[in-house]
Order: sequence, then C-alpha cells, then structure tokens
Amino acid sequence: MSKVVLITGTSTGLGLSLAIKMAELGYCVYATMRDLAKATPLQEAAERGAGLKVLPLDVQNMDTIQRCVDTIIREQGHIDILINNAGAGFVKSTEMASEAEIHWVMDVNYLGVVRCTKAVLPYMRKARSGRVVNISSVGGLVGQPFNELYCAAKFAVEGYTEAMASYIQPSFNILFTAVEPGGIYSEFANSILSQLQAEGGVPEGDYRDVFEQYLQSIQGRTAEQTARLYQSTEQVAQVVLQVIESDQPPVRVRTSTWANEFCAYKTEADPSGKAQQKMVIDTMLRRNP
Repeated sequence: MSKVVLITGTSTGLGLSLAIKMAELGYCVYATMRDLAKATPLQEAAERGAGLKVLPLDVQNMDTIQRCVDTIIREQGHIDILINNAGAGFVKSTEMASEAEIHWVMDVNYLGVVRCTKAVLPYMRKARSGRVVNISSVGGLVGQPFNELYCAAKFAVEGYTEAMASYIQPSFNILFTAVEPGGIYSEFANSILSQLQAEGGVPEGDYRDVFEQYLQSIQGRTAEQTARLYQSTEQVAQVVLQVIESDQPPVRVRTSTWANEFCAYKTEADPSGKAQQKMVIDTMLRRNP
C-alpha cells in the first residue's frame, strides 16, 4: 500500500520538487497550495502518470486545512506523512516592519505548521504511526541581520519540533524532524529581492549603512561562494526523502556542508538533536519506580 503524503506549499520551489519526486517514487501525494492557478506543473506531472492530486490549502486558514485533511481521509482513510513546507521569507528590521507584517511572518512560517500538524495528529495518533517533517532553515538556529522576524518564526518551528519529538514521538510513534536548508535556488529567494525592490530597496536613516553592508555581502559573493551556499530544490528534496525513509530519523538535520558549518556552534555537541531528545525524555518523562 502506498504511503499517503500531504505536502503544503507546492506551487514552486522545494514543495514542487518534493511532490513530483515522491509521486514518481510511488507515494500517494496530495500536493497543496493556496492558489490553484499555480498548479499547472503538478497537473502536468499527474497527466504523465505520477500519483498525485492537487488540493487547495491555505496554511493561514484552518477551515481550508481541515477540508483538505477531511478529503484525504475520506479518499484514503489515513495520512502517513505531513511535510510542512509552506513558508515565506521576510527581510526588514523590526522598526521598519508594520504590525500586520509581523503577524503575517509568524502566521505563515510558524502558526501554519501548528495548524496543519494539529489537523493530522488525531489520525496519526489513532494509527500509532506517522511522520511530520517541518521545513525549517539555518535561520531557525542562527539569527541573521534584517531577518530577525523570519528567524524568530523559524526558531519557533524548531522549538515546536523538539517539544513534539519529546513526547508525541515516544508515546504514539509519530516521528518529528526539522529540516534546515541554507540557501536554495528557488522563487523563495527571488520573492525576497522583489519585496525589497517594491518597497524602495535600501532604507533611509540610521539603518542605511548596515543595510548596504548586508546587501553588498550578498551581491559580492563569488561564484564559488554562491555554489557552496546554495542548493537546488532537488538536492534539498533528497535530504527530506532520506529523513522520511529512515527508521530512526534525526530530530533536526542540515541539508549541506555549508549549512552544517554555519550552524556549527549551535549543533556540534548534538548534530541530530537525538541526544537532547533523550535527555528531555529521561528527565521529564521518567516513570517513578
């Protein structure tokens, strides 16, 4: 029996690559997105025989999430794997960001993960089986200039994943992993640049000098530096597949050598997060003799 997979944010980038690759490998894939007008590549893959269906799902709207999950349960009876991939970058200092933008960044990147997980958990818990893969970022481990709001949301995803792995995983055999890419060649990065251009680019005032340094550090990378930092969506998708197909997946995993180096001060003592997971379980869930 094919494993049933729900993936969010599949209109472009990593989500699109994952949906097509997993369908080609024989998974029963439900690829979701907010705007079905962007579903053409997935529909073409389905026409070629890939085992996937496209459904609407907005991670900011619990009603659409529940309708999607209800549809999958009605058609398949179970959901084996949830990949929380939907997310959005945001480059702007705290002072520059509006209240609405602050809420939006957290809603899309963190609360969307919680909503989707909440919707599938009852079925995975009943089956005593399941996997939840949360696409995080090196920004979920290391704070970066002008990315503080995005990093805060991804830090929240990391904490959520760790906490769920500490008791949902051992109690109900639902495995949790945060996947932490560095740079990805995708529309994700392009959308951030478009956002900056649409809003006038470099800010005026006290932040101008440091913001220009930030942009220059990005634009001044050599071809070799860029090649080390960025991965293709297919390369990151391969790491996600390794996590899904592992009997003992890590609690967290970086997807490249560069990502490991960038996060080394945070992760060297426990790269996979498994030692910390064991310590928390032993400390907080130890049965009294």
